[in-house]
Amino acid sequence: MNRPVSPLLHDYKQSVSGRPKKSKALQWFAVGLGIPLVVVALLSTLNKTTPQESRSSAPVMMSAANEPPVIPLVDPAALLKQAEALIPEPIPVFDKLVLNITSGDTMEMLFRKNNLNLGHLMSIAELDEAKQRFRRIKPGDVFEVTHDGGEVISLYSELDLTSALKIEKQESGFAARIIDRPIEIRKRMAFGVIDTSLFESAATAGLSDKVIMNVAGIFAWDVDFVLDIRHGDNYYVQYEEVWQDGEYVSDGEIIAAEFNNNGRTIQAIRFVDDNERSEYFTPAGDSVRKAFIRAPVDFTRISSNFNPRRRHPILNRIRAHRGVDYAAPRGTPIKASGDGKVIFRGTKSGYGKTVILQHGGNITTLYAHMSSYLLKVGIGTRVRQGQTIGFVGKTGLATANHLHYEYRLNGVHRNPRTVDLPDARPIDERYREKFMATAEPILKELEQFKSTQTPSVAYLSQ
Repeated sequence: MNRPVSPLLHDYKQSVSGRPKKSKALQWFAVGLGIPLVVVALLSTLNKTTPQESRSSAPVMMSAANEPPVIPLVDPAALLKQAEALIPEPIPVFDKLVLNITSGDTMEMLFRKNNLNLGHLMSIAELDEAKQRFRRIKPGDVFEVTHDGGEVISLYSELDLTSALKIEKQESGFAARIIDRPIEIRKRMAFGVIDTSLFESAATAGLSDKVIMNVAGIFAWDVDFVLDIRHGDNYYVQYEEVWQDGEYVSDGEIIAAEFNNNGRTIQAIRFVDDNERSEYFTPAGDSVRKAFIRAPVDFTRISSNFNPRRRHPILNRIRAHRGVDYAAPRGTPIKASGDGKVIFRGTKSGYGKTVILQHGGNITTLYAHMSSYLLKVGIGTRVRQGQTIGFVGKTGLATANHLHYEYRLNGVHRNPRTVDLPDARPIDERYREKFMATAEPILKELEQFKSTQTPSVAYLSQ
């Protein structure tokens, strides 16, 4: 039985085919994004206005007395346009390339090999900062290149621990700048007891070769670490560690150290003056170093001591040995034992290749049997204590690689290992007060750590 269709239904329901088609995605986007935006906008408006302002200035459309206000409808198209304006521009994604410099590499070779724009390289090379960097490239250097299909966007290279070169493409061309690479300095302390050698105890205490070599260098004027150390000697050291971006980079300077050797205690505290010159002093302000180093080379053993009645190994007759022979591998650096001036450099009969330095107080030192000299050290050159002047060899009357070292006072030979060495100058009086103020908290930290007597490494609270 067919019932007549009510005309009322047609008044409220339009034909589907009669409606304009709209994108469902667009509808959902407008609804999904539009409604929250409307709510946020309304809430923001309400929050920003006072009740008084709402009553007096809010646009309200009244349909009739005592009837609720009519809120005007929001145009979805306008709302969509506003929403699109809020969407941030997509961040472009570029390719990144790491160029590791090896022997014989040039920037041009690497750009060609990786299909990078050579024109961009030419433009970059004209920048002052880039010129300096490219002149000094060496194996091990790294360049990070960001590019878009070979078109260079940016170039980055670390210059040293605290700075880097950053080159970026701009509308007008490439621009270069030096950027900082912040580092963090952390303090550490360690304690070691010597059983067989300083270096074995350092490994047990977790210290690096660099730190323990610096400890040996600080006390080198008072302790011969080959001949003077005893079983049970101990040491304490406070030093710096360098960290960057949350990662350990390297060990830094020694802040303070104490060495207990055969019943004597030697302490050293670092101080940096206004000229950035760093030295170590005792708690009383006396210099830890002497005017001269006992051994001007890192030797493996003493092959011949000072001996006026020694039989010469080649001439086979009694001939005074007026110095000390330090056996060391060929090429080991030879250091100036004190500040002075070069008064002789050349071949000197049985001494072979020799350098003689003139120091204050009418003291001269002689370094013989060198394999070669440091090129920039010539007659008249002023050198500083610890500066390399040549390298170990066996030129002249020598049977093996070693350094023959002599110390003369007023022209008379003295035993370099036993002669009383003049002290270096104490801390400058203008820095004394500052040094004492700096040393006090450091010594307190050292004493506090010593009281724990823990033979391991521990961090100090910052």
